[in-house]
Formats: sequence, structure tokens, C-alpha cells
Amino acid sequence: MARPHTEPAQPAAAGGARCDLCGARMSEDHRHLLHVGERRILCSCEPCWAMRSGEADLRPTGTRVVRLDDFALSDELWAQFQIPIGLAFFFVSEAAGGVVAQYPSPAGATECDLYLDAWNELVAANPVLATLESEVEAVIVNRLSDPRGYAIVPIDRCYELVGMIKSTWEGISGGDAVENAVGTFFARLPDSRSAA
Repeated sequence: MARPHTEPAQPAAAGGARCDLCGARMSEDHRHLLHVGERRILCSCEPCWAMRSGEADLRPTGTRVVRLDDFALSDELWAQFQIPIGLAFFFVSEAAGGVVAQYPSPAGATECDLYLDAWNELVAANPVLATLESEVEAVIVNRLSDPRGYAIVPIDRCYELVGMIKSTWEGISGGDAVENAVGTFFARLPDSRSAA
């Protein structure tokens, strides 16, 4: 069953970026912290990032980006997840007590119930997924484009993609702008690669 999820705060516009923790002005190219309990991304200045990233409820968002060229995901296994579009991201959440799946929609990130048997089968086929750092890393599954794309990315990049899609969504299905936003996102990912 799908349910809307409160979308994490997005980085502020260029020139107006302020730290969500202390209010200091920051450059557009700043770091993020994840508030674990609220599942909210916080823009952070360097001093706050350094001083507060060790707090129990705050974690630095991940840094690893790995394209998964040999990712194994059959149409039959994908169907078991019952995600209504061909794009989603999955992350391990201690707060939620398991794996969370979200997909973009015109309202932002939408969370769906995850069938753990399907997730376990996906991990068995792609052991790299067992290395996901809980809360702060996710695997993005992109079955909208050809070729399909799969990558492990920091969680803030997932919400960046959701924001890009939300801002370009047209009509009922999202329109061509959604596919273009996804293509742009994947094109900007660093070229580090790994077998799944």
C-alpha cells in the first residue's frame, strides 16, 4: 500500500543557502546531515557538520556512488515489489526496522510497503546490496530508460532526484520531462563502477 512520505528538506537556492542547524550562510555546494528519526535531510555548514555529525540522531549522508552495471533484476522479481512506476530507491532503515522503498510522484517521495521476500531475493542475486550503510545509502533502480540503470548513491542524492522529478512532472504519468530528469541525474553520477 502506497502512502505519501514527508519529503526531506531540499538544499536552498543558490545565494540563499543557510545552515538548517545554525542559520549561517553557506555555499551552494555544502554537505548534508540526515536526521534519522524524522528521515529529514538537513543542509549543514562545515562547523555544524563537523561538530554534530556524531550525535545519535544526526548522520552524515553517504558519500559512495557505485554504478551497478551487472545488476540482476528480472521483470518477474521487479513485479513482486508492486511499485507502480519503473523508478524507486531502497534503503535499510533502523528507525523503520527494515528496508524502505520509495518512488517519486507529483507529491514527492511516496513510500510503499516492501515485500521482504522480494528484497531478500534481490540481495541474494546482488550481494553488493548487503553492504548498504543503513539510513544514509540507497540503491536506485531505474527501469524507465533504455538502458536501465542501477546505482548505490548517498540518500540525499535520492531526494535530489525526487525533487527534480517533482518540479518537472506533467499530467498523470509525468510526461517526457520525468524521463529527461532521470537521464540527467544518471548522466551526472560519477563513473565509479562495480559488478553487482
